[in-house]
Amino acid sequence: MTDPKEFFSTLKDQMERNFPFVAYKDPASRSGSTKALLQDYLDVYKTTDFSRSGFLFAPFDDRQEAVLIPQEKSKFLETVFSETEELQLSPGVDYSNSSAVKEKERHIDLVQKGIDAINDGEFQKVVLSRKEVLETGSLDALELFQRLLKKYPNAYVYLFHHPVVGTWLGATPEVLLEVERNRFRTMALAGTQQFNGSMEVGWGPKEKKEQQFVTDAVVESLQKNGRNIQLKGPYTSRAGNLLHLRTDITGEIGNVNAEDATGNEKDLSEKEKNSLTSLITAIHPTPAICGLPKEPAKKFIIEKENYDREFYTGFLGEINMKQEIKRSGNRRNTENLAYAAQVTKTSLYVNLRCMKLTQNTTEIFVGGGITAESVPVAEWEETLNKAGTMKAVISKMPGIN
Repeated sequence: MTDPKEFFSTLKDQMERNFPFVAYKDPASRSGSTKALLQDYLDVYKTTDFSRSGFLFAPFDDRQEAVLIPQEKSKFLETVFSETEELQLSPGVDYSNSSAVKEKERHIDLVQKGIDAINDGEFQKVVLSRKEVLETGSLDALELFQRLLKKYPNAYVYLFHHPVVGTWLGATPEVLLEVERNRFRTMALAGTQQFNGSMEVGWGPKEKKEQQFVTDAVVESLQKNGRNIQLKGPYTSRAGNLLHLRTDITGEIGNVNAEDATGNEKDLSEKEKNSLTSLITAIHPTPAICGLPKEPAKKFIIEKENYDREFYTGFLGEINMKQEIKRSGNRRNTENLAYAAQVTKTSLYVNLRCMKLTQNTTEIFVGGGITAESVPVAEWEETLNKAGTMKAVISKMPGIN
């Protein structure tokens, strides 16, 4: 483990040299640690084949390549950062009167077009988004990352910096896919409302219908690549100051990560290697960030949103990362203690609640699911609530008014 001060000092040096790196904390990690992968060179690794090991940063448009920071060619750091410790951070900025108000009519019109397309039978659901540009000046990405770690301990928090794609940060609640050995886990997440001190809330027909759309579509996709699929939910889940309807989905996938007698993985056949790629391809983009059916909804998004989502509503995380697992110390397993059990794990999250830093601005991406029951003004207000997740951590740096 690296000392937290040394950990962040190393990241600062990496950013100043403009070398690619990612720092992240997975809430599902048993260790509870914050990790980083750092390249000490400027090579760019892109892929549409998810067979390599490392940290993946993938765009919304699945026709485009994902960026990879490879495990075997990067320096690995790990630290335990206490989210409860007092940090010497700058005060926040109130962006409640930002330029977002200028986008109100445009977004309401976009949502109405989506509703009209649904009523015309083009699709059942579409997820429509917008980008809000804040004139913040240059912000300290590492300080923002620490703020996110502190404010959202139950979310997947990350800082991704790469000369090719820029600097991105986020705190997302939504699992795209987790795979360990032959078991996988994912979720269906839809519906949003403000958290006001209680998890005991009601959900309207619009949110319940949207959540069922998402669940049914994810399960249908998984049935082509998995087995023994089980569901838990829907139930109310909290992510920061927002509540969502969530269903957990688990199952088994082929022989991915099958082990030999020593506890190490067998060499996988090409078919087994492709199982993970097939599973990711089947579920991304999910109905929660695209719509149903997938292709007409995606076509509508690309044609009508009038901006490039880039990596917003894409996915990110560890893929095929090799990890050692301690063996049990019981007497029946004594012989196996001579071996280091190694497994390959994949932990991918949907890139929601995120922002992109540029030299003088901060770009915040927000959206919502549209069905026939949607009310355009209410959908606009939902994007304001979601934008507040990122605005809450934006630091007031010198020179910002």
